[in-house]
Amino acid sequence: MGSDIGSSPRPDLADALHRLRSTLARLKAELELAKLDGAGPAIERLLDDVGEALSHLSAAEDASHLRGSVLVVDDDVRLAEITARGLRRLGFDADASSSIRSLRDREVLVVDLSLLEALDAAAHQDVRAIRPIVVTGATDQRSRALAASLDASDYLVKPIELEELAAAINRRMAEG
Repeated sequence: MGSDIGSSPRPDLADALHRLRSTLARLKAELELAKLDGAGPAIERLLDDVGEALSHLSAAEDASHLRGSVLVVDDDVRLAEITARGLRRLGFDADASSSIRSLRDREVLVVDLSLLEALDAAAHQDVRAIRPIVVTGATDQRSRALAASLDASDYLVKPIELEELAAAINRRMAEG
């Protein structure tokens, strides 16, 4: 089942993989020539080729994350990990944590509302700027008001369905 770059459904991934293959083929040829000549390979050129290959590998990895990065934060770290594992099966690059950390570029925050209740004003503003997806077991008016004050992009009530969460993440990613 072959596919050339022009017909690939993911041309950015196909291009990155093509460049990686070309760089590795050049590196292999340089090593084979050095072996035949009985001379030591040009270390600087080999290091440059390895650096270039690693750069192409990074581009391929970036292109292969079809759905983007997600940080799942819950006070129940086991639940956060189960959710992140399910999101990874759906094609997301998902991490789990019991506390909020700095987000990577374009990473979406999925956070349990209980962790946001004790935020000070500065942290509240930081989270508001992120526009998190809030998940919670609470359905009361106060909880909904807190999520609204954080400009949450979605408010999902536990237990959540992974497909529903994935749809919320995709909506949030589409916002930019």
